Parts: sequence; structure tokens; C-alpha cells
Amino acid sequence: MPVPSILAADFVERTSAEILERRSVMTSGFKAKAALIERGDDLYETPAVAVTALLERETLPSVVWEPACGPGAIVGVLRAAGHTVIATDLNDWGCPDSEARRNFLFEQRAPDGCECIITNPPYKFVQKFVLKARELVPKVVMLLRLGFLESERRRNILESGDLARVYVFRNRLPMMHRFGWSGPLASSATAYAWFVWDRAHSGPTVLHRISWMPAPANDRGPA
Repeated sequence: MPVPSILAADFVERTSAEILERRSVMTSGFKAKAALIERGDDLYETPAVAVTALLERETLPSVVWEPACGPGAIVGVLRAAGHTVIATDLNDWGCPDSEARRNFLFEQRAPDGCECIITNPPYKFVQKFVLKARELVPKVVMLLRLGFLESERRRNILESGDLARVYVFRNRLPMMHRFGWSGPLASSATAYAWFVWDRAHSGPTVLHRISWMPAPANDRGPA
């Protein structure tokens, strides 16, 4: 009788497909874990031009805290602009006038006189950094992937009313390679934005398009 053989063949085909799918999911998981291991401490230095572009649009307090300072990419620009920057990090990356062995996620209070945190957080801890920073100070400024605006699980962070402004770079930032990278340099394929949370703000988030590149001489149009 042909029917049983057809059913058996169909069962074998579906079972094989399910096994292949499970293997594919497991392989993807292993690749993701391997990628996290390769990133190590997840230090990607912020381009100075990104900080300069922010300062042209956003007013920061005179005293700020950079809790993931790395070698001082953000710190250097802010100090040159006249800000007092309290620089800390879990590791010692050689940032001038900084304090190492400080795990930001375990901090209980902000340094005295500091009401603003600005940083480019480790990607693998980005959500925890945002939550901790908003807990410690009234104003939080973070350089994040534009895709951070997505996801249902971030509703409490993005729709709480204190996300005041998002400054989206309309041209891609120079590539942020991880610290110690010795491979070929590449252009950035990821869109970034500065996110500003402010307890004094209430209402919708205002979106701004900014650029780190000088505007062409003949460009007099709106941003």
C-alpha cells in the first residue's frame, strides 16, 4: 500500500528539517557567544568628532562623570572644552587623571557635585548602564546604536517621559574598532545617536539630526 510509505517519507523529511533547524539555532548561539568572548572588555573608543558634534547642540553641566572612560576618548574632548570630568573605569586603560577598578554597575551614588553622566557604554551591558545611570543622576547622555530605540523590553527606558532628546548622526561616524584591534580599518556600517535622559523633561522625545562633518558651503537647507 503506497499511503504508509508516503507518510513515512513525509515524517522523515519533517524530522530531518527539524533537526537541521535545531542545529542551526545551536550554531548561531555558539557564534554569538564566541563574538562576545572576542570582544573582551567591549572597549570601542568614541571618535572625538562625535563628542564635538554633541557639544555644539547640547549644554552639559560643568561637572560630569564618565564611568567607562577607557583611554579617555570622551574625557579628553570634554576637558578641552572646559568641563571637569570624573573619569572611572573597571580597568586601567591609561586615561589621565582617572580611577580604575570601579565597576559602574555596583556604584551606589554619584560623585559629590556631579549630576550628569556621559559615556559610550559597553555594548553587552548597555541596558544595565542606562538603568544604573538614570538611577544615580538627573541627566544621562549616552552614545548608543540607533537600534536601541527598538524593542518592547525597553519600554520602561524609552517611554518613561524623561528621554528628552535623541541626536541622530545623519552621516555615519568613523568606525569604532575595539581596543587593540590590529586588523584592517573599515568604515562604519552602524548608525549611532546620542540619547539624552533628563528628569526635568516631561513629554515626547525630540529628535535632532546632526552631523560630525562640516556642512558644504552651498548647503543652507534645514538640518
